[in-house]
Amino acid sequence: MELMDANLCQDLKPSNIVVKSDCTLKILDFGLARTAGTTFMMTPYVVTRYYRAPEVILGMGYKENVDIWSVGCIMGEMIRGGVLFPEQLGTPSQNFMTRLQPTVRNYVENRPRYSGYAFDRLFPDVLFPTDSNEHNRLKASQARDLLSRMLVVDPEHRISVDQALVHSYINVWFDESEVNAPAPGPYDHSVDEREHTVEQWKELIYQEVMEYEARNNLADGEGAPR
Repeated sequence: MELMDANLCQDLKPSNIVVKSDCTLKILDFGLARTAGTTFMMTPYVVTRYYRAPEVILGMGYKENVDIWSVGCIMGEMIRGGVLFPEQLGTPSQNFMTRLQPTVRNYVENRPRYSGYAFDRLFPDVLFPTDSNEHNRLKASQARDLLSRMLVVDPEHRISVDQALVHSYINVWFDESEVNAPAPGPYDHSVDEREHTVEQWKELIYQEVMEYEARNNLADGEGAPR
């Protein structure tokens, strides 16, 4: 998956992901992406609600694992064959409540309390393919364990990006050179800040695609495109 660790996408959802013929993923629409550690705070109304992390909805601060929640929602949707939420994960812990803004905390505390569904009820074995001889015979229980660590309301207890990458359900596809590849150079936002006609945008996009193909061909030793 081509998403650099230094960035927070913050708008991960199925419609922003494409799959190439070789099964690699491409993440689209980085309009809300921000560098990790930025002071920018995203409005809770921007991101599609079914994939929006609780800390964003509740106006709290957030860090890299804000995207882990979204990935968990997408993975759960792939397994269940439908949008995961609204579902019940249960009322947040009291420790989590104390970190909410007073007005938000009062609202949540005055809602009925729910114990939440167990993950083996949300993701029963029947939803998974039978064990195969490939990929170290991955099991439904491993997938459920990963989901149970990603779909945690309190980000302080949610699995981190680094922890997710070495989870037993994921690390069979782990590629050190891909995960720790050099970060791309800084993006020049000046082109986005100027007014362009539709035809000018088309030309700029075409030039960007051609330059990207040329860089990739040179890196693969194929020489510049004709």
